Amino acid sequence: MAVAPAAVPLAHGLDLAERWLRHLIEVPAALLVVAEVAILFVGIVARTFHAPIIWSDELAAILFLWLAILGSVVAVQRGEHMRLTFVVGTLSPRAQAFFETLAVGAVAVFLALLLHPAVEYLDDQSFVETPALGWSGMVRAAAMPFGCAVAVLSCLVRLARHAPRDVASVAVLLGGLAGLLHLGAPWLAGIGNGALVIFFVGLLGAGVIAGVPIAFSFGLATAAYLLATTSTPLTIVVGRMDEGMSGLILLAVPLFVLLGQLVEATGMARAMVAFLAALLGHVKAGMSYVLLGAMLLVSGISGSKTADMAAVAPVLFPEMRRRGMREGELLSLLAASGAMSETIPPSIVLIAIASVTGVSIAALFTAGILPALVLALVLALVARYRAGTEEDAAPVARAPASVVGRTLVVAVPALLLPFIIRTAVVEGVATATEVSTIGIVYALVLGLLVYRGGLSWRATRPMLVKTASLSGAILFIVGAASAMAWALTQSGFSHDLAALMARVPGGATGFLLVSVVAFIVLGSLLEGIPAIVLFGPLLFPIAKQFGIHEVHYSMVVILAMGLGLFAPPFGLCYYAACIIGQVPPEAGMRRIWIYLGWLLVGLLAITFIPWISLGFL
Repeated sequence: MAVAPAAVPLAHGLDLAERWLRHLIEVPAALLVVAEVAILFVGIVARTFHAPIIWSDELAAILFLWLAILGSVVAVQRGEHMRLTFVVGTLSPRAQAFFETLAVGAVAVFLALLLHPAVEYLDDQSFVETPALGWSGMVRAAAMPFGCAVAVLSCLVRLARHAPRDVASVAVLLGGLAGLLHLGAPWLAGIGNGALVIFFVGLLGAGVIAGVPIAFSFGLATAAYLLATTSTPLTIVVGRMDEGMSGLILLAVPLFVLLGQLVEATGMARAMVAFLAALLGHVKAGMSYVLLGAMLLVSGISGSKTADMAAVAPVLFPEMRRRGMREGELLSLLAASGAMSETIPPSIVLIAIASVTGVSIAALFTAGILPALVLALVLALVARYRAGTEEDAAPVARAPASVVGRTLVVAVPALLLPFIIRTAVVEGVATATEVSTIGIVYALVLGLLVYRGGLSWRATRPMLVKTASLSGAILFIVGAASAMAWALTQSGFSHDLAALMARVPGGATGFLLVSVVAFIVLGSLLEGIPAIVLFGPLLFPIAKQFGIHEVHYSMVVILAMGLGLFAPPFGLCYYAACIIGQVPPEAGMRRIWIYLGWLLVGLLAITFIPWISLGFL
């Protein structure tokens, strides 16, 4: 089919605009990742020599908001914000194209709505001065309007590539919805908390199902609710997003994401897996044990489920296939192991829950290990049983002692990394935010001097940009969920929820059971961090009223959320496991339930035996 002559310069112009917009954001975003690592590591060294740098944390906090905003813009440009595509994926190609346009258009609308309030918020910050550096608050707050403006331009460029009829249809749909809400504003304001159902169930649910990125579905529902039912200015949304996504403890998110990529790029993950395979590969279900052990080890390094699976599955799956394991079994075990290891420190979810609830991060890091080990034991028993059903499983000879010893020697430096990270936090050498920089420096030294496994200058920029993009997507969800949680609190919803949950039959037992069910559902529908950020501040005070220890409750809700996150058909991480393992989703739809069912049994044991969570505190 011939291309229209007029389309050629248009396509060229769009390519050029997209390239420059990406360059404008990706380069400073990558540099900000490097700057944060350097600032925090220098701060640790200076404190070690009793010469603390008083402005280092302040500078890190200022740059962190810029990193979060620019990272979220990179995610917009690359289409990497978290979204639910299961429903849209079942539609015809024509319908999918429309919903893809709708997703981009909805993002553009929300960012355009925030642009003027972000400028007003910038002006408000002119009266603020940082205590150590003496800089105007505008230096930090300028990230918000700048990021919104560039992201809107990026969305417009992306929309120009979509079919004009789809763009027009989306414009009519969104414009009609805005007009309908405007005309119905008096009625919506008059029905009180009934409006919450319309905005935070109907509108939010429709956006998520339609494939609009989760963070922007949160943001649109919140902005629409405030505009239609209150006189609250949207500068409040900007301020709450700023507050939610710039807590210094969340700085650990991009740093641990970077650490996870370094572990994979340097070959450290391969060294750990090779040792476990040599040690256990010959026993019945041995490679399943290796996968579980590798997920426990790597989860303690990267803090990201996707990064964990990406580090382990490509190394193990070829050998597991060669030994006769079926595709569905591989996928089911990988997904279940991801849910199992949610509480292994330094899990990003642990960091998020500490940020929004005030629970001690050191206590969470200490408490998270034993629950994961209990679930690993449960999965190991299931894997042992399932290995007996694999009729075509091939016997494997025991690796010679020399091979085990050699792989151990190679793996020891990598195996030390999780223990270095945890010890540094528990012993007070570094905070949960700073300790990731120790891991990064350690991984760089090992990668350059010991493993030399693919770490190169050419790979550095893509790694840094990927870190910024993934971190920006995560932090933007935290910010949008924080604004939504504020709106729900102001509406009186939190008070009503507390009163309702306080009347749950069965007291603390009933509350724990309801929480397990609720977070399994929320983890499946909303992804882990939004569920934690949105409902953690509402439910933790209620748990305290029932006498439930906050650390124990944290373990319960995180593991319940993880169970939902990996449960088909809606769990986002189930599909991430499919992509990483290169296994079609339908292959695991039937087999995964035995693993998830026994994980639920293990979760109930953790729920009603608090010592598993609190025994080492």
